[in-house]
Amino acid sequence: MATLRWWHAAVIAVSLIVGAVAVIDGYRQEWRVAGVITLVVFVLAWFTVGRLAGGRPRLSLGYAVFLVIISGVLVAFDPNFATMQTITYPILWTIAPSVRTAIATSTATAVSVFFGLIVSLGTDSIGEAAIIAALSLGFAIGMGTWISRIWKLSDERLALVEQLQAAQTSLAALSRDAGVTSERERLAREIHDTIAQDLTGLVLLSQQSRRSLAAGDVSGAEQQLALLEESARLALSETRSLVAATSPAALDDGGIGPALQRLAQRFERETGIRIPVEVDVTAPLDRATEVVLLRCAQEGLANVRKHAGASSAALALTVGERGITLTLEDDGSGFDPASVGQGYGISGMRDRLALVSGSLDLETSPAGTRLIVTLPGALS
Repeated sequence: MATLRWWHAAVIAVSLIVGAVAVIDGYRQEWRVAGVITLVVFVLAWFTVGRLAGGRPRLSLGYAVFLVIISGVLVAFDPNFATMQTITYPILWTIAPSVRTAIATSTATAVSVFFGLIVSLGTDSIGEAAIIAALSLGFAIGMGTWISRIWKLSDERLALVEQLQAAQTSLAALSRDAGVTSERERLAREIHDTIAQDLTGLVLLSQQSRRSLAAGDVSGAEQQLALLEESARLALSETRSLVAATSPAALDDGGIGPALQRLAQRFERETGIRIPVEVDVTAPLDRATEVVLLRCAQEGLANVRKHAGASSAALALTVGERGITLTLEDDGSGFDPASVGQGYGISGMRDRLALVSGSLDLETSPAGTRLIVTLPGALS
């Protein structure tokens, strides 16, 4: 609507100025009234048909033919009306469906103006009329082609912007989906490495307590119930840390070294398998690295408990040229590496380590298993 208002203003302004010049100059007094009437028809045609012609091929063609004819008629009444080309050509280029059509209608208008000038000025002015028509046509085609090129480039850039916006929207949706999936996988790993393992320990302790009570070993049952309560409290603490999205509660007291010691002691109390722990870290690690190491140790010990059938195991944490290395060894029966996806939690460990550029190596045989976790150096 704003663009049409500017066109309305331009048509009225140019018509008033040209009409005033024609009336004041009085080149051909006998045709002055006819020229003004024709000018009024031009203005009325714009407001009734011309303003609607854009984007309507048949209507625009009909209006273009009208402009070609009325341009010549106006100039035939008075050569001063040749100035109307300043508004006629822009209208033709605006309503034309293509550049080729615009050039054709502009050429037709120039020819019409040329003959109109001959009628009004006489055959002695053919050269002057030709120059006026040619200059007007050349300027119209030049400006029209240039502006059309700019318009086309603007449309192409607008299309590219729209495509970019659509791509950004799609990328944002994919990013949200990836974030949701990543968070879901993270929670799954955390639940598997903490709550699921704690619940497994609680089940084993409750079974041991039941057996002790059945055998009349009240003292042993009390010890196992106390351990059951301690394990339940630790599981509750881990669950609260998980819900709060904070680091494991086991790391809050002294970092990874003491956390591994407490993990081994708890494992020994629950299973009777002694786990010596060797920690050779001279400087504190950053918390993200400690979380990964603790989770890998928990998962490794869970595998020892559930699958290895081991009587002893050992944990070692060192920092060397390869980076940070966590090693867990046991004297169990080993396993088939091809079955690591069948409940051993190895794939989960690999996924967790991949997020921090770490690696996992497994050495297994009927004499035991060695799990080696390696992380890039990450001292805090």
